[in-house]
Amino acid sequence: MNRRELLQQSALLAAAAGIPAVLVLDGCSNRGQSQAAKLESPDQPAGSPSPLPSPGSGSLPVAFVISKAAEVLDFCGPLEVFAAASTKDGNPLFSPYMVASTMEPVVVGGGMKILPDHTFKTAPAPKVIVIPAQNGETPEMIDWIRTASKNTDLTMSVCTGAFVLAKTGLLNGKSATTHHGGYYRLAANFPEVHLKRGARFVEDGNIASAGGISSGIDLALRVVERYAGREQALEVADLMEYQGKGWLNPNSNEVYAKLPAFTEEHPICPVCMMSADRSINASYKGKTYYFCSEGEKEVFEKHPDVFDRFLAEDAARKPGSSD
Repeated sequence: MNRRELLQQSALLAAAAGIPAVLVLDGCSNRGQSQAAKLESPDQPAGSPSPLPSPGSGSLPVAFVISKAAEVLDFCGPLEVFAAASTKDGNPLFSPYMVASTMEPVVVGGGMKILPDHTFKTAPAPKVIVIPAQNGETPEMIDWIRTASKNTDLTMSVCTGAFVLAKTGLLNGKSATTHHGGYYRLAANFPEVHLKRGARFVEDGNIASAGGISSGIDLALRVVERYAGREQALEVADLMEYQGKGWLNPNSNEVYAKLPAFTEEHPICPVCMMSADRSINASYKGKTYYFCSEGEKEVFEKHPDVFDRFLAEDAARKPGSSD
């Protein structure tokens, strides 16, 4: 349901309840104005993103690339945003579709089953590609993303979907982010990628990446803003009752910009940033570090340069900055 249909339905429900429709619609409009005033306040960072070309007619195809165990909010959050966005004349701005290796149902996070709209062989050429975290990427998927991205306005990853995007080679030499629990592995496995810790999202040419899970909503709102302007993005956020302001500030994940304190009292795995098991440990430069699994310990011992780099970046970072 797009925004116009929602407002029309609200008016019908109001009539049935004996409430003048104009009050309902004015209420929605006022809420949008209130949201706009709140988000545009001077104490909120507001960037000026580079615009993307609006469609001359019709809507923009958005491909959601999915496989088994895809993180639900990674793709459903942006899907909600893109499905709600409209052009100035009220028509849908985007035309989302799900694409997978086959037309068989895909079991994603939480046991949800998704029925793809297309396979990689039949999918229409997308203008936007969304890559969520998942656990079933195939060479066919990687090739399709790489090829289709030659003609997209934007190819974006959400959370550890950045690993899938990195496998295409499209992130080589570019800046990117991912879920904070994946920083270490992304830096270790893809040294050609310029990792930005503490970024809510990163844009670099026609490639973009969002941080963990809910960050995809913010990047999607940013995309709406780039295509249709801030007013439309504000309307979508208001329709969703989304109070997050991360889409206005790419660096708003600053809480994850630095490594946590590694103490004996509260052992944290330096690779995934999760609670660690005291029985899995290693000594490095005179200090004992604990890990959540043998696999994470192995990554640490194989790539201690990543840990040293993070420490050096933290020491050099100015207070209040995630750069």
